[in-house]
Amino acid sequence: MGLFEKLKQGLGKTRDSLGKAVDNVLATFTKIDEDLFEGLEEVLLLADIGLDASEEVLGQLRERVKLARVTDPAEIRGMLAEIMKEQIETGEEEPMRLSTKPSVLLVVGVNGVGKTTTIGKLSAYFAAQGKKVLLGAADTFRAAAADQLKIWADRTGADLVRHQEGSDPAAVVFDSIAAGKSRGADVIICDTAGRLHNKKNLMNELNKIFRVIERELPNCNREVLLVIDATTGQNGLSQAREFLDAAPVTGLVLTKLDGTAKGGIVVAIHRELGLPVRFVGVGEGVDDLQPFDAAAFAEAIVG
Repeated sequence: MGLFEKLKQGLGKTRDSLGKAVDNVLATFTKIDEDLFEGLEEVLLLADIGLDASEEVLGQLRERVKLARVTDPAEIRGMLAEIMKEQIETGEEEPMRLSTKPSVLLVVGVNGVGKTTTIGKLSAYFAAQGKKVLLGAADTFRAAAADQLKIWADRTGADLVRHQEGSDPAAVVFDSIAAGKSRGADVIICDTAGRLHNKKNLMNELNKIFRVIERELPNCNREVLLVIDATTGQNGLSQAREFLDAAPVTGLVLTKLDGTAKGGIVVAIHRELGLPVRFVGVGEGVDDLQPFDAAAFAEAIVG
């Protein structure tokens, strides 16, 4: 199965829900009026596209309907699909910068969003590109986090640096950098704690990690990826805003998109956070974490 087919299959719940709901609204009306637009707005909000993005989509739809002098509701579907694609494609960013050897990739996110699994799949992704990967188990406060990373390291052929549970996360990052340099790693991927309930402690912990990286690898490329569980919808967006206050996030990973009918959250994230979506998770398989392609995503979600 090709990458696009996997993406399309993984986003099936969102596509089916959104498409059917739009068709139901259009079939209800015999003319184009404000009641029809209100029905479409409700559909977009239920897909978690967000209020601002929904209003912009419908504003553009009104303009295009007026310019084209469309009177048949059935003709709206194609217009709506095209506008949705444009919304998702807007703001597509440059690829991650991981060209230095080594480069450092920090992964942040609250517990339960699939952070450790995402790190494992990222390890497999970079290994498939021929890169040597080292994993740093710097989430030392969650029981079994390092054990989970060990499984992924064994599965993907990555090296692993870990300390005892409860150790200083910055010390793990320090040792990970030292090991990465001595072993010729291309990418060092570090797990971090997901304790958002005490933001001050989290900020202090992350700032200490950043100081270690700056001191030990001052000229390396650095990326900070925030993992968001797509099934949490707008709540995940709220978590993202909190993390933006605690860390210099450079990109996002949306997991579990295959388990939700609210894949429209990608549109809201693009608009409200101003951050690129780097990867999307559309299944349980190791290759089901895919680099985000806005055009392919739009095609898969809208059809």
